[in-house]
Amino acid sequence: MAYIDYYKVLEVSKDASDKDIKKAYRKLARKHHPDLNPNDKEAEKRFKEINEANEVLSNSENRKKYDAHGEHWQNAEAYEQAQRQQSRQQYDRQRGSQQSGDDDFSDFFSSMFGGRSQSRGRQVKFRGQDFNAELQIDIKEAYTTHKRTLTVNGKNIRITIPAGVENGQVIKIKGHGGEGVNGGPNGDLLIAFSIKNTTVFKRDGDNLYTSADLDLYTALLGGELTVDTFNGKVKLTIKPETQNGAKVKLKGKGFPKYKKDGQFGDLFVSYNVVTPTMLTDKEKELFTELSKLR
Repeated sequence: MAYIDYYKVLEVSKDASDKDIKKAYRKLARKHHPDLNPNDKEAEKRFKEINEANEVLSNSENRKKYDAHGEHWQNAEAYEQAQRQQSRQQYDRQRGSQQSGDDDFSDFFSSMFGGRSQSRGRQVKFRGQDFNAELQIDIKEAYTTHKRTLTVNGKNIRITIPAGVENGQVIKIKGHGGEGVNGGPNGDLLIAFSIKNTTVFKRDGDNLYTSADLDLYTALLGGELTVDTFNGKVKLTIKPETQNGAKVKLKGKGFPKYKKDGQFGDLFVSYNVVTPTMLTDKEKELFTELSKLR
């Protein structure tokens, strides 16, 4: 019978911690579990190998024994074999010959560790798979809290989308993923948001950015300008001699802050000073006079 490298089976190093072994076992056992791979003989075989490796490496005494003897286990274990056989026969008589489950273990395991493990009867619970979905909404929808019904694996799920959700953000809906195995908990539904922006505003987190045209005369002399915000219009006072590219901040006129009711980011407006065209002769004459004054 061939020596089995249990560390290789669980895909861990020989100095792996108990935590590493447990994590590797759960990952591989879940991947190859017969309930998740029906009619797959190869997966069933791998599942048995993974369980056998875990029986050894997750038990401190078994692991110590395995590490000590390794591939030379036959010579080191020969003197114990008779004693184990005697103990096994006595155990079988007491338990009604409940050895049928030993088929799940290799000859190597049975010879080295004496057959069925006392912990073999326990079923390991596995958490269900997480489901991933993408939901596309318009930026105007992301501005307000609203409800949406999703259909996932034939089931309708009613969810609330909080105002301020961002593009690429993932929201977890607990317990709406795949069913658990052996009574384990369900997985979660992970929804990634794709937000389409069809507005003139650029969004960066909670803040919004836009630009507004400003005629030359208002920029020079000052005045008033009405600009659009995301949810209405506001009138701004323009200071005299406002420069092209100048920026003003409208506090609280940005995007809602995620899950913070009544709190908003800011809106930044950049001025684009527009130079007049198609000047009349009189306008050209006046601008010429102005240029001489400078």
